[in-house]
Amino acid sequence: MRLPWHTVAFEKLKKMIDQNHLPHALLITGAPQMGKFELMQRLVQTLLCQDQSCGQCTVCRAIAKDNPKEVLDTSVLIRRSHYPNMVYCRTEVNDRGVESKNIRIDQIRTFCEALNKTADDLQIGVLFYADQMNASAANSLLKTLEEPRDNTLIILLAHNPKNLPATILSRCQSVHLSPAYDEETQAWLKGQISQIQNEDFDIAQLLENTHGVPFKVLSELSGDGFIHYQNWQNQLLEMVIHPTMLGQVQDFEGNEVEILNCLQNLVIEAIRLKSLDHEGGLVELNQVVKTVKSDFLFRLLDDIYHAISLSKTNVNIKLLLDNVLIVWSHITHLQRYPQITKT
Repeated sequence: MRLPWHTVAFEKLKKMIDQNHLPHALLITGAPQMGKFELMQRLVQTLLCQDQSCGQCTVCRAIAKDNPKEVLDTSVLIRRSHYPNMVYCRTEVNDRGVESKNIRIDQIRTFCEALNKTADDLQIGVLFYADQMNASAANSLLKTLEEPRDNTLIILLAHNPKNLPATILSRCQSVHLSPAYDEETQAWLKGQISQIQNEDFDIAQLLENTHGVPFKVLSELSGDGFIHYQNWQNQLLEMVIHPTMLGQVQDFEGNEVEILNCLQNLVIEAIRLKSLDHEGGLVELNQVVKTVKSDFLFRLLDDIYHAISLSKTNVNIKLLLDNVLIVWSHITHLQRYPQITKT
């Protein structure tokens, strides 16, 4: 799959291939839903296909048939590709029938053993998502990264490389997928969204709302969730311009965590615009950015993060949201930032 926001990253990978400098361990990073898996597939097809990812040959069709993202209802350690010299490792259902939150050491051991077999053709191991390995699993992988076999490529995909040990990071060549707001990405999204939705939504605004993550735009548009999101966002923007609107909000009760997540996105976008000295697609947010103190935005963002984490406890989330919204509605007029939550 050729995705426009992958162009820079893929050109870097293609240059490595053309100059015969492809490392034995490659780390592809980026936010969830940036298409790290799709970039990996295109790389693999480029390496194995005689016509460099033609999409039609036996190898390309074999890679395209792989569906390791599917959650199985049986316990496995690794998964085999339709291409005979390729394996995948990810979180799996354990023996109790529950999907593990981490990639376990027994999985990594099996993954490395599969890559240690003798083969004339290139062997490829894909680990996703590497930042889900527990400490023991990461240590087990380290030996294979330190002493790689010839003709072997290990591809690690990670949402947050900061969660990987420095010893792993130092042994991988990194390629990062940055958030995308460009016109090519907007044009691609327009082609994916129905004509009716194109009339209802501004593509540039959708990308801003999802922090430049195109696949997240599509997932949020797949149901009526985005309609609710836009309604909440409009009310939050209205109240920060007109604080008296705070008492007139609708549909917030019972959706407190969703409202906090929506506000979190607005504050993050405001911080981004203020740091870049740019204007975005939301007129009301641009007004806030012009007058608000940067420190207040960062402190409010910390309070929102804390409130979301407290929502998993027995805290009165409605009262907590009310406190956050009071600060948000007066953020441009505050002389001193108040304490919202206790740490």
